[in-house]
Amino acid sequence: MYLPRNLISHLYLQLLRSHHPLSPPVLILVALEPDALCACRILTTLLKRDYIAHKIQPVAGYGDLARAGEELVRPMRTTEGGSGGVVVCLGVGGLVDLSEILRLTNAEDDSDETSGVEAWVIDARRPWNLVNVFGGQWQAREALDEIDANARRKTRGVENGGITRTYTSGQGGVIVFDDGDIQEELSKERDAYYALEEMPEVDDDEDDLSGSESGDDSDHGTSSKKRKSWSGREDEESEEEDDERPRQRRRSNSSSPIPSSPSNRRRTIGHDSSNSSRTPSPEPNIVSPPVARQPSARTLKRRLLRLKRKHENVLQAYYNTGTAYSEPISSMMYSLASELGREDNDLLWLAIVGTSSMELSGRSMAGVGISSSSESGGSAGWGGSRGEHLRQILRDESARDILGSSSDLIPTTARSPTDTSIRLSPEPRFLLVRHWSLYESMLHSPYLASRLHVWTENGRKRLHKLLAKMGISLTQCHQNYTHMDMELKRVLRSRLLKYAPMYGLEGLVPPQATGYSSNREGWGFVRSWGWKACLSATDVAVVLGSILEVGPGAAATWEAGSSFRPHTNGAGQSEVPSETDPANLHPRFWSAYDALSPTGSDSPTLLVESLPLAKHLHRAILRTGTSLLSKHQIRHLRAFRIAVVKEGPDVKLFTNPGALTKLALWVAEAIQVQERDRSDTKMGKKKILGTPLVLAGLDEDRGVYVVVGTGGGGGVVDFAAIAKKQEARRTKKEAKDKKRKEREDRRKKRAAERAGQDNDDEDEDEEEDTEDDSSSGSDSDDGATDDEKGLFGNKNLVRNRFGIAFQEVVQETSARVRIDSFEHCVVEVQKEDLGGFLEALSFRSVVG
Repeated sequence: MYLPRNLISHLYLQLLRSHHPLSPPVLILVALEPDALCACRILTTLLKRDYIAHKIQPVAGYGDLARAGEELVRPMRTTEGGSGGVVVCLGVGGLVDLSEILRLTNAEDDSDETSGVEAWVIDARRPWNLVNVFGGQWQAREALDEIDANARRKTRGVENGGITRTYTSGQGGVIVFDDGDIQEELSKERDAYYALEEMPEVDDDEDDLSGSESGDDSDHGTSSKKRKSWSGREDEESEEEDDERPRQRRRSNSSSPIPSSPSNRRRTIGHDSSNSSRTPSPEPNIVSPPVARQPSARTLKRRLLRLKRKHENVLQAYYNTGTAYSEPISSMMYSLASELGREDNDLLWLAIVGTSSMELSGRSMAGVGISSSSESGGSAGWGGSRGEHLRQILRDESARDILGSSSDLIPTTARSPTDTSIRLSPEPRFLLVRHWSLYESMLHSPYLASRLHVWTENGRKRLHKLLAKMGISLTQCHQNYTHMDMELKRVLRSRLLKYAPMYGLEGLVPPQATGYSSNREGWGFVRSWGWKACLSATDVAVVLGSILEVGPGAAATWEAGSSFRPHTNGAGQSEVPSETDPANLHPRFWSAYDALSPTGSDSPTLLVESLPLAKHLHRAILRTGTSLLSKHQIRHLRAFRIAVVKEGPDVKLFTNPGALTKLALWVAEAIQVQERDRSDTKMGKKKILGTPLVLAGLDEDRGVYVVVGTGGGGGVVDFAAIAKKQEARRTKKEAKDKKRKEREDRRKKRAAERAGQDNDDEDEDEEEDTEDDSSSGSDSDDGATDDEKGLFGNKNLVRNRFGIAFQEVVQETSARVRIDSFEHCVVEVQKEDLGGFLEALSFRSVVG
């Protein structure tokens, strides 16, 4: 089931009304990522204000999720002696069947009984698992022939999978929170899903479609048993009616074991009974219309198989589009707070931080990959125009604290000792500019580094020339930004707007604002905690990501520019747990959770103390990325580029998928800009900017490589996929032409042999074949258009398909691969199997 966006507070209000002191606590399963962390903070704040007990459980991957289902969710079931309850999944489980993995139902039987456990799913990952979205609409599944399909969908306040205002909580099941995608975009998938649910069981046999099976043979064996689930009840109900029919009519219908629908049969019976009691017509010249012949069982089965495959292809096409991201879940939780009338600056700030974190981790509508960033300034957010609309709403919400200020100065301090307001700021695309020197902030900015090629000597010189043109000496720019000359800080933005375009940095700072707040597109958000600290939303997102990806434990031992050196025992083995070990990941979650404590306590203290950790991580990204590029360690395979991080002082850092992903995005953007600068190749109006990137990091302690695949967005094109699709299109067209010619020959031969004889089954089969071929031909033409739109259009983005490609390689090779991350473009491969894994992967389509 799914909860429409306009009813986002419906379930929470019912939980509030039904809660009492003896109610079981709400279980919150949270992914280890900043957006989910901010959403968790918003939700727990609401629960605390309403005195609703809750329990938070961080979840690092599908293994953790399954353990939580067995150890925490299963005891909640009423069939296991529990009292039921609510499980909230934040950034968890949108891509899998949660009813199965969380043990909401009994695996021993086929019942849909959920035992009073209700799972709320708030996840930004796409595609949805449609079982979660449209399934689980009734507690105990009735036989398909005992209840009308439309009535079944409306039971319990559920209509076509969507919850209505009459829905009563507490009945159990999986409920997905819709951000608008389901109602607006999944109507075709919904119809296909329900059509398959309502279909009878039927053997998916190729012989039935090829016509090699005779009509008599189709009436025997397993196929008749399968059809019984469809027609068995109708046979039983029609026995008495059959006894009343004329004997000749009953004999004529006995050849077909699949009767007509109840409505058609009632019309036929009424016609017969009326004719039997009616006197002969006084007009003998009037001939009664002929009765339509019923199609044979084989024909009905072939029609059913075609319809089944048509609907299956719709669902498969949805799942094969690749991964993508929709609205941040922190924004969804803030919408819930707004509907409840509980919004305040603390919750607004959490929503802003969660939304800002999406860009830093490369999460966009095209999946994990290089964002299609605007060259005219502003952030390269997750959702294009839709994402900018969300950021505009957040700007309007925070505009209440601006007090009419339109200064171009980047704020670094509060306006008073008690100032906790949220302000808009013309943030440049620098990294931690308030807490670093201007030079270091510019040097470690992925946007600026990729366009100036700072990993080369000439790139560093270009950076120095840019600073010189702006009139900023190296002495000034190496000071901490807060200690720079005040006049330089006042003119910094205007000089960047003047000189940055000379170096291809048009989007380095947002454009000049022309109004109060409505035209401040690309401006960032800054919050102060009195004199304690002043942090931007991007700063907080960077720090939270660093805590989750690196860990806070050793931050105090890292001096500026030092590298990570774990302690070793006498045997030379590391005493620090592996960076991807769940036992080492969960404490990081609680450190990041504490760092987001609300205003009034030491909320910014942990964030400020973790700033050296964030600096260390991004120094390591610059060092490692520079090494890969300058030493030409990036190879170009058939469908993507590949690089391996297996040595160096920072190799331990990149055993974490989040840190490895940030390094991959840094390298991918550098390659993209390189290709754009030196390539004049164009396809249509879209310039070819690069290919996807696979980056592997060696975890020596566990003997595995952590592998991440980035792609999609930014004009990334998979040349192998293009060639494969073009070849498949040509092959399909040739096969269709050949089949059409053979069909014409068969038709002429049969016409000569029949000589007026009637052969209903063959005529029907030929007619169906013709219709099917013509429809498949039109589908093929449409598919070709969709491919072109998907690769180069604006509506269908080039999405990251590494998750699908990884699974295909695992199924076809003997490589030992572990797929446990919620991010399906991240896998772990045994050290010895990496070569074979990458070789098989190179023949796959990795964006689509």
